[in-house]
Amino acid sequence: MNDIEIAQAVSSVLSRFTKMTPESAVINSAAETAPPPAPERPPAPASASLNAIVARALAQKRVTTIPSPACEPGNGAFASMDEAIAAAVLAQVQYRHCLMQERATFVQGIRDVFLQEPVLQTISRMAVEETGMGNYADKLTKNRVAAQKTPGPEDLITGALSGDSGLTLTEFSAYGVIGSITPTTNPTETIINNSIGMLAAGNSVVFSPHPRSRKVSLYCVELINHKLASLGAPANLVVTVTQPSIDNTSTLISDPRINMLVATGGPAIVKTVMSSGKKAIGAGAGNPPVVVDETADIEKAARDIICGCSFDNNLPCVAEKEVIVVNQVADYLIHCMKKSGGYLLGDKALLRQMESLVLNEKGTGPDTAFVGKDARYILQQLGIIAPEDTKVILVETAKNHPFVVHELMMPVLPVVRVDNVDEAIELAVQVEHGNRHTAIMHSTNVEKLTKMARQIQTTIFVKNGPSYAGLGVGGEGHATFTIAGPTGEGLTSARSFARARRCVMVEALNVR
Repeated sequence: MNDIEIAQAVSSVLSRFTKMTPESAVINSAAETAPPPAPERPPAPASASLNAIVARALAQKRVTTIPSPACEPGNGAFASMDEAIAAAVLAQVQYRHCLMQERATFVQGIRDVFLQEPVLQTISRMAVEETGMGNYADKLTKNRVAAQKTPGPEDLITGALSGDSGLTLTEFSAYGVIGSITPTTNPTETIINNSIGMLAAGNSVVFSPHPRSRKVSLYCVELINHKLASLGAPANLVVTVTQPSIDNTSTLISDPRINMLVATGGPAIVKTVMSSGKKAIGAGAGNPPVVVDETADIEKAARDIICGCSFDNNLPCVAEKEVIVVNQVADYLIHCMKKSGGYLLGDKALLRQMESLVLNEKGTGPDTAFVGKDARYILQQLGIIAPEDTKVILVETAKNHPFVVHELMMPVLPVVRVDNVDEAIELAVQVEHGNRHTAIMHSTNVEKLTKMARQIQTTIFVKNGPSYAGLGVGGEGHATFTIAGPTGEGLTSARSFARARRCVMVEALNVR
């Protein structure tokens, strides 16, 4: 393909933005860039025409959209994954030419939309109603912290090194088009969080939501698109499909136009994206243990454990999933947890009934019908009417019980007694399964806190607080709902979705 053919091909694509025919785009751009009439001079090179076409398209980009036959123009939802990806590719081409200040404006616009109280209330209520998981109050908190504490372009910190040989800069640049697979457990939080981080890094993003959170996910994408359009952003920086499905997710993963994949979910989807051959970030499952030793402030530990375990009905992967307590203080801890909203299920027959109720047929994980359900609802299925302030179901079990070994994602909290803190730490490492996700410890013994942190090697390690402090809720640090333990990025932010580039000036700009 020669230069003229390239220019014509590009003008054909860009004409979708400029509302011109390819022919008129070339004619108009040539007319604008040509020198005063001088027949004897040779025509301008094709590259000059190409630059003019791009410049003209970019000048008009702020008022254009790419309509899809399956949706209203401008809402970011497309009938097929192929259409969605194509739109995001074109958006990303335009986005490269936006200034950093424009990126900051767009990111702030997303924050502003989701920090409106009516919007927060609507998406939180929709998420609970559509998925049947979690609770409204905690969804409000999670959505708010996602909008407030997800880092923007300020996270892209430039590194500089100067010396006798000159100046070298290391900067963060976009990958391009990111495919983001979002879970049913945190649908809105993940879309808010990833949209801010990915756009801050200069990417466009194609979301593949879980089908059980379709309506609220589409609504969030629509809100983002309308706000970005009002701010003059390129159309379709954030897109999705009208009918999320496994097939659409498979298409997203295999499409060569996707430069990076980000998956938040179970081991299967994380393994799939890590095997895709693309740059992948995997936010996988966890089974966070909480250790309590004899030096802990037991009353505070009990409150923190109940609050953390019950947060959004235990849906967050950071939430306390099992308690391992030194026997010396176990009775008092259980007593204090009961005062803080724990319901102790001590009857062995009822415990066996609950096992049959909330575990899958093989006993290897949760029955999805009870994931994210309220503690009182679960107890009602056993014929128990619990007090209204019940937040968590407490059960004493052996260390190899399915409730301990498998992540349930429901407010059922097994308590395991051990003889000493070293045994507790050893068991915590064992039941965490090497997920490297989250662990919690309540202790005033710095030596033992350090020992557990070193041995368990989790991405998040919370000392003397509820698990959600690790997400920036009541703790220091930024928020994220994409915690990449399997692939090592940790608590993701804008720089996680950018690639490092080196720019070198030889023998210059060193002024020391």
